[in-house]
Amino acid sequence: MDGLMTHSTDEFVFAALGGLGEIGRNAALYGFGAPGKRKWLMVDCGLSFAGPDLPGIDLIFPDVSFVETIRRDLVGLVITHAHEDHIGAIAALWPRIGCKVYATRFAASLLEARRLGEPGAPKVEIVEMRQGARFKLGPFDIEPIAMAHSIPESCALVLRTAAGVAVHTGDWKMDPEPGIGLPTDEARLREIGDEGVDVLICDSTNIIREGQSPSEGEVARTLERLIAAAPARVVVTTFASNLARVRAVALAAQAAGRSVVVVGRSLDRVIEVGRECGYLDGIKPFLSQQSYSDLPRDRVVVVATGSQGEPRAAMARIGAREHPAVKLAAGDRVIFSSRTIPGNERDVNRIINGLIDQKIEVITDRDALVHCSGHPRQGEVARLYELLRPKTLIPAHGEPLHLSEHAAFARARGIGHVVSPRDGDVTLLAPGEPAVIDQIAHGRLVEDGGVLISADDEAIAQRARLAFSGVVSIALALTSKGDLAGDPDVVLSGVPQRGRDGAMLDAVVDEAIFSTLDGLSRPRRRDADAVANAIERAVRSALSQAWGKKPQVHVLVLEI
Repeated sequence: MDGLMTHSTDEFVFAALGGLGEIGRNAALYGFGAPGKRKWLMVDCGLSFAGPDLPGIDLIFPDVSFVETIRRDLVGLVITHAHEDHIGAIAALWPRIGCKVYATRFAASLLEARRLGEPGAPKVEIVEMRQGARFKLGPFDIEPIAMAHSIPESCALVLRTAAGVAVHTGDWKMDPEPGIGLPTDEARLREIGDEGVDVLICDSTNIIREGQSPSEGEVARTLERLIAAAPARVVVTTFASNLARVRAVALAAQAAGRSVVVVGRSLDRVIEVGRECGYLDGIKPFLSQQSYSDLPRDRVVVVATGSQGEPRAAMARIGAREHPAVKLAAGDRVIFSSRTIPGNERDVNRIINGLIDQKIEVITDRDALVHCSGHPRQGEVARLYELLRPKTLIPAHGEPLHLSEHAAFARARGIGHVVSPRDGDVTLLAPGEPAVIDQIAHGRLVEDGGVLISADDEAIAQRARLAFSGVVSIALALTSKGDLAGDPDVVLSGVPQRGRDGAMLDAVVDEAIFSTLDGLSRPRRRDADAVANAIERAVRSALSQAWGKKPQVHVLVLEI
């Protein structure tokens, strides 16, 4: 194939460090060669956002400890598109990976803009690739194929090796009117299918939905109608990365004789890169939030960040009437041009309720076609099968439900072989029948302040326990004879003042300390560790009886 030679022991394998069993944190590896002598290609390196199970944590990254062990054999990192769940971990993890990064112009520009905005971010070596232009990295012949998605320049990757051909879809949909960028290149996909595709690794995000995803063009026409008909101010909130949606809002505003005010730093960055890449040609310059108060109510459209209820983003502050520049009044209109990601419902509803209390009209995707997904529904996935005719399917990019439903859908559509690995599974793609053959190290890293630690680190577990039951800190001094030198110093944090019978809990703690000391023999009172352990047990037990919870108890005994 293309002049490449293979040996009988050479294998083409696939493994995911994230994205198989969850939405986000996408990172995949493809290997070629004999076991122990493989060259590796990495595809994407993204993040996910932490939930309440990780207190104090915002971002989650894939564990790349395996990549560090094969770093000398890593030929490159190829980016399918510029969403944070595909590129967001690069700055944090690149020092551990250290290879060249291959990305389209838009993705490369966003990576660089983000690096410049983060003090201390590493200088990543980025090589620009073009949709449709094949290139080689080690034993991999790579062809990026244009795919429509909710961000410009999304690519599927055709990976050709001497052992076989795999197609990694990345995120995609079939959309004849993507708004910005190229539509999915169905003609080229059919040609690749004619060549023969051994394995398709395919996006599963919307596989539980029938039919076809609506088009960005349809959403743009809806937004144009809603903005034209608005009697007063209009605020549109959407994903900052959806440049096609921003362009649609801008064109609708221009048609209605309105100026566009942009509120949110992440939007500023995407818009700057979009202008550099020519995707906002013909769009008038946007205004900063400082211009907002000078514009008549019926002559302004605000594009704001925070569609997912992020507490520090613009929409949360607008909804709470706390934004320094953007103030709304009864009769204004707010359009949520987005879908609420599962887990964010409470935060989004808090904003919506705050707006409704201000007598502001709120329009969501329940009311009108103001949002469409960038991922394929069943009809589009079936169309991709028809174009590529893969021998084997691997469901990717999804939670266990999505992966299971995709596997069943593929079998029902006549895909001959389906393998459904999870993060860390090494899957043989070729030669022979694909199957899971091995495991590699995998897991989750979290950004805790300025350091990266495992999500399983005891510090995170302790923090969760502290959030649930509080902490009691006790310091006391004992003489060489085991007598108290002064009163103990006690601090209760996250503990209520009174127990269930009305007793003051600080008094309960004091009683437990003194009764424990009185009950210890003189020799044991001269053993600081024995005293600390006895007081810790006694205080936890006493608070459990009086309160119903067992807080963390820390005891420091000083010998003087």
